[in-house]
Amino acid sequence: MEVKEYLSNAEDSMQLAVEYLEDTLSHIRAGKASARLLDGIRVEYYGSMAPISNVANVSVPDARTIAITPWEKAMFKEIEKAIINSELGITPENNGEVIRLSIPPLTEDRRKQLVKQSKGEAENAKVSVRNARREAIDGLKKEVKNGLSEDVEKDAENDVQKLHDKYMKKIDAAFAEKEKEILTV
Repeated sequence: MEVKEYLSNAEDSMQLAVEYLEDTLSHIRAGKASARLLDGIRVEYYGSMAPISNVANVSVPDARTIAITPWEKAMFKEIEKAIINSELGITPENNGEVIRLSIPPLTEDRRKQLVKQSKGEAENAKVSVRNARREAIDGLKKEVKNGLSEDVEKDAENDVQKLHDKYMKKIDAAFAEKEKEILTV
């Protein structure tokens, strides 16, 4: 393999770690209503499991409410059941036309728990980035044994370290943003 391939593979892995972190953080409830909170919830729809957004219109009329308007009357009970059985921890209100989810304000303890959870997710992403760096450097060291010059290997190691630092900053920024969002009352 060439040096560029090691760098490319490392950067791809690091980018995936950051994208996964951003996706995971977007699903952590921060006291504000967001349609993404329902992304992981599936309902039975004609024999298969489908996301709520595939069987209903999901909107966020204000900062504390999510409105779900099923396209078929038969889906009301299915959607309610799926939300109640989910880890969301919110009881849906059904008026026959719209299912409303009222997002309660977070308590101080819950905010601290969510920050801790977010920090754990950020730490997992950092571990993934470090692993990608280690794999690239190990690969480069093997290439030295196969005839790659040590100067080229050292330069490539420095490039891998720069990539590592860049993605660590992205992870820290994503966590700081989520922490601010959670702690904003």
